[in-house]
Amino acid sequence: MIKVRQTFFTQKIEDVSSATEREILRLQLGSRIKTGDTVAVTAGSRGISEIASITRTAVHVLKGMGAEPFIVPAMGSHGGATAQGQTEVLARYGIREASMGVPVMSSMDVVDMGMSKMGFPVYIDRYAAEADHIVLINRIKAHTRFSGRIESGLVKMLLVGLGKEKAATIYHRAILEYHFEEIAHSIVPVLLERLPVLFGLAIIENARGEVAELETVLPKKFLEREPELLEKATRLMAKLPFDQTDLLIVDEMGKDISGTGMDTSIIGKKDNSRIKIKRIFVRDLTDKSDGNACGIGLADFTTKRLVDKINYHKTYVNCITGLRPEAAKIPITYSTDREALSHALNTLGLVEPEMARVIRIKNTNDLEELSVSESYKEELDGYRDMEILSEPEIMSFDREGNLLS
Repeated sequence: MIKVRQTFFTQKIEDVSSATEREILRLQLGSRIKTGDTVAVTAGSRGISEIASITRTAVHVLKGMGAEPFIVPAMGSHGGATAQGQTEVLARYGIREASMGVPVMSSMDVVDMGMSKMGFPVYIDRYAAEADHIVLINRIKAHTRFSGRIESGLVKMLLVGLGKEKAATIYHRAILEYHFEEIAHSIVPVLLERLPVLFGLAIIENARGEVAELETVLPKKFLEREPELLEKATRLMAKLPFDQTDLLIVDEMGKDISGTGMDTSIIGKKDNSRIKIKRIFVRDLTDKSDGNACGIGLADFTTKRLVDKINYHKTYVNCITGLRPEAAKIPITYSTDREALSHALNTLGLVEPEMARVIRIKNTNDLEELSVSESYKEELDGYRDMEILSEPEIMSFDREGNLLS
């Protein structure tokens, strides 16, 4: 294996708190917020860079306008689809009442907002629906399942995140029949007429997972602006250096990394992907995933230490709600990395193990430094945005037969 470093365009906001404050003040909301107005500020279940700082600053600015903000978990069915579970997810990201200075109002209760034109009901979190205003905060990025001009961002936070398990289940069913963009254009205007959404704060990350851009978007611009922000986010995202891979080794997966544990845009498990990977071996589950191994079914091989960490209730609830039961399937499992690798390398068709094109990454969010097999050497020589950090080295294992970091 050869250690390499990819060079990505990594524009970054140095002072995220100040940038958040500037963006919100730019909207000049003073005339719209009355003293004592309640504001539901959303917080999701993804590991977004500096999300605690962004949320805390947004709350502080709203307080300065005389409002009484509170935080609402907006994560569909995550956290085991319980109010306590969703509060615990936010706490792991540093979003808790003590650190935010405002209440975290968590409930799975929803309010019926009526029927959509497509014939299914629309629901919104009860606390958000009862607030005087709603502020959406979310990262703009590619969705793990579907492709389109609107994927994961402010619109998804409004529909799926704030819809809790009840709405999340409906939307995931609807996506089997309609494009998400169709659903959004049908429902968002209706919701915005009935809900007091103040603004959305869109976050775009660079290839290192740092905050590259922040932008406040007024509700009437959601459907127009989000596709443009998604294009920016897609250009900045990290990618594997090669499209064709025989074996991808992923050191860790988890809900804090991606909704499917491993970003499907990276591992080629998304519709119309140009990425072709024959086998995936995932070695461990992050602690922040709290046992939710949704997406483990995307791998072909795994380890007993990962399987032993799985909370099947949380995993199954998440996968059933997302209509992805296959994402909870347990791959072929071995006690050690050496065993898993040995068998994975012998399932590559006509490719002999010593000639296999192998890539090893920490996780699908951390792609700057990685290892590639010697079989990529010729392509490395012609790769402009790549620095070779080592000579080829034999894979190293500890006494138990597991890969060294």
